[in-house]
Amino acid sequence: MAMLIEELIKSIEMWLKLIKKPQEYIDPTLDPVLLVPGVAGSILNAVDKKTGRTERVWVRILGADHEFCDKLWCRFDPSTGKTTNLDPDTSIEVPEDRYGLYAIDNLDPDMIIGSDCVYYYHDMIVEMLSWGYQEGKTLFGFGYDFRQSNRLQETMECFAQKLESIHTASGGKKINIISHSMGGLLVKCFMALHSDIFEKYVKNWIAIAAPFQGAPGYITSSLLNGTSFVHGWEERFFISKWSMHQLLIECPSIYELMGCPDFHWEHAPVLEIWKEKSNSNGESSVVLESYSPLEAVSVYELALANNKVTYNGEKISLPFNLELLKWANKTREILCHAKVPDKVKFYNIYGTNYETPHSVCYGSQNAPISDLQQLPFVQSNYISVDGDGTVPTESAKADGLKAEARVGVPGDHRGIVCDRHVFRVIKHWLRADHDPYYNPINDYVILPTSFDIERHHEKGLDVTSLREEWEIVSESQDGKENADSGKTKVGSISVSHVGDDNTTWEEAHATLIVHPKSEGKQHVELNAMSVSARA
Repeated sequence: MAMLIEELIKSIEMWLKLIKKPQEYIDPTLDPVLLVPGVAGSILNAVDKKTGRTERVWVRILGADHEFCDKLWCRFDPSTGKTTNLDPDTSIEVPEDRYGLYAIDNLDPDMIIGSDCVYYYHDMIVEMLSWGYQEGKTLFGFGYDFRQSNRLQETMECFAQKLESIHTASGGKKINIISHSMGGLLVKCFMALHSDIFEKYVKNWIAIAAPFQGAPGYITSSLLNGTSFVHGWEERFFISKWSMHQLLIECPSIYELMGCPDFHWEHAPVLEIWKEKSNSNGESSVVLESYSPLEAVSVYELALANNKVTYNGEKISLPFNLELLKWANKTREILCHAKVPDKVKFYNIYGTNYETPHSVCYGSQNAPISDLQQLPFVQSNYISVDGDGTVPTESAKADGLKAEARVGVPGDHRGIVCDRHVFRVIKHWLRADHDPYYNPINDYVILPTSFDIERHHEKGLDVTSLREEWEIVSESQDGKENADSGKTKVGSISVSHVGDDNTTWEEAHATLIVHPKSEGKQHVELNAMSVSARA
């Protein structure tokens, strides 16, 4: 038996020697890329100021709620524009490992089962490495404390330092920025406040699912009820909606994501409340009241007037913060004046085909709201529009900038950063595909499959004949072939031209044959001939 085991081990060792780690593909011609995540898209570490001990508080599963409340709950300081921890002995840091990529890759590296629920840029990083990008040379990440304002001076300074360091590390190449969600607002704030630095270091900026005009439905319910960042069985081990609610009320970034009240919405977002009212005769009736984004502020104030948390035995009031609203309004002014520098190209990818909360309704005709302070404990209903499930398409498209292209992709807000279609579009814009035939606007590829041209002189005539064939590779919008795709289509055209001096004459004729589409491919043939003569 021992001899058999020994032989087996030897066989395994020999087999293992045949398996080598695949050679890492690196394309030295690529320009560097900086990935910027959105809200809740960066690992946050809590550092004990006394002992220097560091522990991850976002994201974590074990002990998540307790550590979250203890280390991340905060208060906004209007004199600095910064939100500071309730725990004075704790500071929050973002890890810089792997050139900033560690903090935005897998948000809980310790999670084994169901880890895809805490992936952020993981799939995109893996994909870009396969294109030839290299961590620390052409691929970098920028994590940040997403509780803070998108225009916080400290964050802006860190972003400027990041751009400079990437420019140096890549040998002086200009940078391609890819942002997701709220990261687009951070980049736009930096571009507005530091356009000279932006133009110096940035080549292209690709914004994905950016809430340029806010995410009205999502933020309204978040401010009144809180939110969950994971769903399914993981939610039972994660941070409660109530705990998250108490954090969001004091986060400048969340107020900066409220629906823009000055934007001309196709369908204006509203807050609706079914209310029970009594007249002077004591008779009650139920009415539906609607509030515009500006009018809804008074509802937030009343609904959250008595909101409190207990921290270290002390009751702390956390009402709707009007100082934060003022700060957010100023941020919106800055964003409205942002312009893309002349030497920078901007691209916009937005999500579509998902029902997206836009207006929020509380109560019903049969169960009206009698007291606005009930709202934080009432399940809301949504009036939805097209979008990615979080950001309305209308908001994401309205970047207010000069764009090279805007492309809509069917996808949800988080899933869009690992979507194969998005990868394909980005690869083309980054010039990492070396494919001149791909059109990201219409999402098709034209592949030349045959080309023949022949010229000859015959009986005083110059004859040119051409035959060219292509395959058009695309996907139908509904996943099905067109109803008439089973028919071959033939078209022809003839043109003639006589020279001004009547001494030259030319005629051309072309026939185009479009064969039926099959498995996403459509074969096209072009046959053409021209004949010319000189008197």
